[in-house]
Amino acid sequence: MWGEGMEYIAHINDETKKIQTVKEHSENTAKLCREYAVPAFKDVVYAAGLLHDIGKFQDSFQKRICGKAVKVEHSACGAAAARKLYPGPAGVMLGYCIAGHHSGIPDGGYKNDTSDKSTLYGRMRRDFEDYSVYQKELEIPAVDERSFAGFLMEDCGNAKDKLFDKFAFFTRYCFSCLVDADSTDTAGFCGNGAEVGLKADFEKCLDKVNRKMDSFVCKTDLQRARALLQRQVFEKSTVDSEIYLMNMPTGSGKTLCSLKFALERALRKQKKRIIYVIPYNSIIEQTAEVFETILGEDADILRHQSTFSYEDREDYDENYRMAAKSAVENWDAPLIITTAVQFFESLYSNRRGKLRKLHNMADSILIFDEAHLMPQNYLKPCLEGVSYIAKYLNSEAVFLTATMPDFRHLIEECVFPGSKIVDLIDDYSMFPVFQKCRYRYLGRQSLEQIVQRAKEFPSSLIVVNKRRTARELFENCSGRCYHLSTYMTAFDRKNVIDEIKKELYRMEQDYPDLQDVPEDRRIVVVSTSLIEAGVDLDFFSVFRERSGIDSILQAGGRCNREGKRKNAEVFVFDREDDTGKRWQDERANITKGILAKYEDISCQESIQEYYKRLFFMKRDEILSGSISSMCSAIDSIPFKEYGDSFEIVDSKTVSVAAVRDAKSRELMEQVRYAGMGTPRKLQKYTFSVYQYEFDELFRQHVLEDYGSGIWFLTNPDYYDEKLGVLFGAKDYFIE
Repeated sequence: MWGEGMEYIAHINDETKKIQTVKEHSENTAKLCREYAVPAFKDVVYAAGLLHDIGKFQDSFQKRICGKAVKVEHSACGAAAARKLYPGPAGVMLGYCIAGHHSGIPDGGYKNDTSDKSTLYGRMRRDFEDYSVYQKELEIPAVDERSFAGFLMEDCGNAKDKLFDKFAFFTRYCFSCLVDADSTDTAGFCGNGAEVGLKADFEKCLDKVNRKMDSFVCKTDLQRARALLQRQVFEKSTVDSEIYLMNMPTGSGKTLCSLKFALERALRKQKKRIIYVIPYNSIIEQTAEVFETILGEDADILRHQSTFSYEDREDYDENYRMAAKSAVENWDAPLIITTAVQFFESLYSNRRGKLRKLHNMADSILIFDEAHLMPQNYLKPCLEGVSYIAKYLNSEAVFLTATMPDFRHLIEECVFPGSKIVDLIDDYSMFPVFQKCRYRYLGRQSLEQIVQRAKEFPSSLIVVNKRRTARELFENCSGRCYHLSTYMTAFDRKNVIDEIKKELYRMEQDYPDLQDVPEDRRIVVVSTSLIEAGVDLDFFSVFRERSGIDSILQAGGRCNREGKRKNAEVFVFDREDDTGKRWQDERANITKGILAKYEDISCQESIQEYYKRLFFMKRDEILSGSISSMCSAIDSIPFKEYGDSFEIVDSKTVSVAAVRDAKSRELMEQVRYAGMGTPRKLQKYTFSVYQYEFDELFRQHVLEDYGSGIWFLTNPDYYDEKLGVLFGAKDYFIE
């Protein structure tokens, strides 16, 4: 045994050389776990905190922490002990959490797995030294297994898949409590914890939002309709529910309306935080700007997105930057704006870094902006996760969109019946006031025909389904023509959008009624769907290649955005390629039927029928997206396999960085000579390509990662600021 009378060490502070014993760290972690958890899990996570490091009672670990080069595993010891101490589902859950508290929740595996396997069963078969001294050092509590099993079976009926999904979700939740408690106590002892956290005064924030909304004039029909719609929402702020559906048309003030509703609910129900979940980085930029402008110093807003780094923001106070960087790790902040990718991958990853946030989604108001964009192939687990958080973790969720699917039916079928769901908008009679354009179906059109039609108007937006199509259109366009696609870096896209805004503004200044605009001043913008959300532009006319109704209506939101003109039009078309075939998918095929049936495809009946048809066709895919489809028992759940495959963003694309300015060149040079870099800082300088396109560029020897895993385009002749990445060098002509 470790030296007689010597203390068992968990950590040594590098600066002070003080030690923290395993007993101290375990008890501290257990207390924090209990503090973090909702009542149903307090006993389970307390046990997890006590048992998670009992493998450090092994002699080899003590030798290692004192400086000897000894290889030893300690995590699986606590897992094995938990399985013996708690023979029911609590022991299984604790086994997953404790075994993975450093490396991530493992796959359950099978009982005959050998010790070389990284599964839970495999790891518990490994040989360990005696660590039984933990029984003298720590007082391990009892857990009411019968009560715990009853909680897990609640609302599941006799459906095994629902039980497996619920068990898996709350395993991740308990894991979140454990790893955050472990990290927090360790950081506190080692002296690198955050001293000051982020704060917000929700009462003062609500007062500012109310004053802002009261300042809006209410003279026109649209302004009056907006006020009446918002009033419907605010009148239901006293109604308790798990999930609220806020179906409001574009231009009705959804963002501020949802913020006011969230603040009122947070104050009424004493919630700890508000989490605003947004599908695209581009929307976060303007939402964060709106919130920061209105709320000012009364709210420290935490932004968590791939394109934003607190290290790069010199306009923030140093204390705030340090606190925000710490809060990004576990979302211990009162007001958070994040992406759907960050949110849902923080529910379904198996990794410590992502799951650490999950327990802080409790006692919250969750706002899901553009909720219809939840990923179709993972719709079931997304709805399950939100429903579990709302029902069991004392939170409330708001689904916000202008094109609302039948979430009530989907939640009833995908999760459990009897969920508390409230429609915040009952009266749709004012919706027609927000219809600023009408939709016309042109049928099959050549690209030349579309360009010719677009040039007849002062400003036109053409949105197509494929990047290659957008490029082809742009190359066939003359005059003031602009191109936007993810073949371009975000850096160049922003520059182009800024230029478009300036040109549109100049046109309105020179031609206020937009009549008789000369041909050389007319603007045509060719884009992929990236322009359909988060880009505040207003065009005279819009052309949209046939896609889903939701995408067409989003494109339509860029037409006559301010409602200044009557009879504005959005033209829907089918593209003919060289062989006469049209690009199609199931969404586009459903849309064709909707276009034939409804004169106004933006009406509620049209939207509801579109989603009804879509979910009927995709029912099997939707219902098969959960982890339960991959396992047959709670002790064989493939947490790692599922977590690795759970990707909201299409993993078929590869990001490549291009040198676009002095800053990007400096970042590339750092990677080139140091062999490492910060992907977040390079985000705005990257474009995306499919794997086969990446392979094509690689074969031409124009890509290099310098051993860092971050790919760079090394030949500037393969990039054009207007077109983006080229798949062959630019042509040069010598006179």
